[in-house]
Order: sequence, then C-alpha cells, then structure tokens
Amino acid sequence: MADVHIKPEVLRWARKRSGLSREVLEQKFPKLKLWEEGKKYPTLRQIENFAKKTRTPLGYFFLKEPPEERLPIPVFRTVRNNRIPNPSPDLLETVYLMERRQAWMREYLLGQKETPLPFAASARASHDPVSVALEIRAALGLDEQWASRFKTWQDALRALRDSMETAGILVVTSGVVGNNNYRKLDVKEFRGFVLHDEYAPLVFVNGSDAKAAQMFTLAHEIAHIWFGSSAAFDLRELQAADDSVEQACNKVAAELLVPEEELRRIWPAAKTNDEPFQILARHFKVSSLVGARRALDLGMIGKEKFLAFYRSYLKDDRRRKKRSEGGDFYATQSSRIGRLFANTVVTAVKEGKLLPYDAYKLTGLQGKTFDQFAEELFGSRAA
Repeated sequence: MADVHIKPEVLRWARKRSGLSREVLEQKFPKLKLWEEGKKYPTLRQIENFAKKTRTPLGYFFLKEPPEERLPIPVFRTVRNNRIPNPSPDLLETVYLMERRQAWMREYLLGQKETPLPFAASARASHDPVSVALEIRAALGLDEQWASRFKTWQDALRALRDSMETAGILVVTSGVVGNNNYRKLDVKEFRGFVLHDEYAPLVFVNGSDAKAAQMFTLAHEIAHIWFGSSAAFDLRELQAADDSVEQACNKVAAELLVPEEELRRIWPAAKTNDEPFQILARHFKVSSLVGARRALDLGMIGKEKFLAFYRSYLKDDRRRKKRSEGGDFYATQSSRIGRLFANTVVTAVKEGKLLPYDAYKLTGLQGKTFDQFAEELFGSRAA
C-alpha cells in the first residue's frame, strides 16, 4: 500500500491533541518519530488507525496545517488565567453530540407549534439572587420547603432533575463520551455545560464528578438558563470563575439549594455539633459538601476548614464509587440520554415522525436495544 504524504506538523498536533504521549503511541506506531520528522510517511491504513487511536477526524490529516478547534461555547475555569486553550476530543465530541440532540429537539418542538419557554433568558446577572431563586422555584413547581419532603438529598436531586425536565429543560448526566465506557470524561476539565435555547435548553452534568457535587452543578446550570447564557465550567471547589454571569449563577444556585435566611437561623445550633455539615445536609436535603460550601460563602467557616472537609469528602466518595460499580443498563441510559429527550424521540418514532434509524443515531442505541430501552423506561415498544 502506497505511503500518504501527511504534514508532520499535523501529526504532531494530533498527538498532542489526544493527550497521549509519544511513548504510548509508539507502542502501536513504532515509526511515529520518523513520521513527525518527515523522514517516513504512513500508509492509508496506518493513518486510519492513528486517527482512531488519537480520536482525530480522518479528514484533518489531509490538511496543509493543523486546524484551530474551538468549542462553540465559552469555557470558564475557576483558577484565573487557566482557560482551556485546546479542549480535549472528549469534551468536543460531547458538546457536538448534545448540540445535535438539541437541534433535533428544537425542530421537533417547532413542528409541534410549541411556544418558547417563558423563563429562558428572563433574568439578568445584576438581578437579586434571592428573587431569581424564587422565580426558578415557581417555574419548576417547587415551594421553599420542597426538599424537606424527601428522605435523602439523593431523592431531592432526582426530584429537582425531574422538575427541570417537566418544565421543558433537557437534562443529561454522563461520565463518558456517548456510550463509550472506555472514554471517561475528565472532571478536572469540566463539571458541566449549558446550551441555551428558548425552546430546548440543555444542561449536561459530568457524571464522573462526585454525586454530591452534581447537585450544585445542576443548580448552577439552572441559573444559566434564566440568564440565557451557554457555557462550560469546572466549578473547582464549587467556586465559580471570575466572570459576572458565573458569579451570579453560583449565588442563585446557593440560594436555591440553601436559602441564606434559613441557614442563619439554624447555624448557631448546627455549629456546636460534631458534624455540623451533616446537620445542614439533613435539614436542606443537600449533600454535606454543598452545605459546607454555603457556610464558607457566608463566612460561617474559614477556607482551610472547608478545603479539609472537601478533600476528605471526595476521598471517601471515590471509595464509595468503587464499592458501587455496575448498575442497571437502562437506568444508566436514561441518565445519559435524558428522560425528556428519550421520551420525545420514542414518541416521534411511534407517530411516524422520525425513522428508527435516525432515532438510533440520536440516542446511540441500536435495534432491539432501542426497543427494549423504550419498553423498560416508557412502557411501550417504539417501533
């Protein structure tokens, strides 16, 4: 097979983009160094395999110079001057996949003569966080004591997610790219992102993150929808980047989950307990991690105490994850696809408004697996 004259700089770019070291790649491509120096050239089969290994679109290798890849949304990092200059292939593919799903959902809703969601972009970052939190609760059908009705914060988290989807917000939680369990999403790169749209706003929560932190991420994302802004963020230590909208989202999220007035009322008694953050968790039905972060924000504890608790909590959470590996396949798919989106796709297939093949591409589920997914989660076969 003839060699293909690939530009060495494109090969170097693909390697660096993948995050894999030359040493790792040379185990499968021993002539990589010579390729990158322009002394040898790969065959078409070799470049196809190299594209797959580095998660690079094949067409990129035939460009005269490396392309400049940018996310279609801004990325905010908690640490200053630490923006992501080159988003990972995993983040890029995840955002692109969610954009395709959102675009289909928007088109479907327009075809159904649906009207824009009244709360999308209804607030400004300069608005009072308490007032915005009240508006969010009203739109989601939640009163100020909604969380107290649940036994655990995990139940409250599920209820919040369900309320969002009932209101018309697409909610996706996944720790992998699509359905590829070998491509884990890096929580250090992003905890979540929001794709704003007046008909089909979409929030994505990185499922690789600690379950306890996911609740705050979700609340932060809700605020983004009210402010009408798309963004990806890492929320390191549950703290927003130095940006006015990001800061406003954090304030609204905190008020939504742990109202300041109520926290100040119970804190004098809670702080005398050996586990004060557990007291907050039980009272507000949030994780103790969120309770600790709110106490820090209001100056009730110092940063050193919060960070010590934060690191200890995450360490314990990793142990819990190892003990609870596995899970129900269809329940996992419901989170990865989003119940609202999946239900709409299944309905469209049943009504003949979407071909099964297109539904397979949108959901990442094929044939009988898709049918079984519809039956398990929605009680009826799609096709």
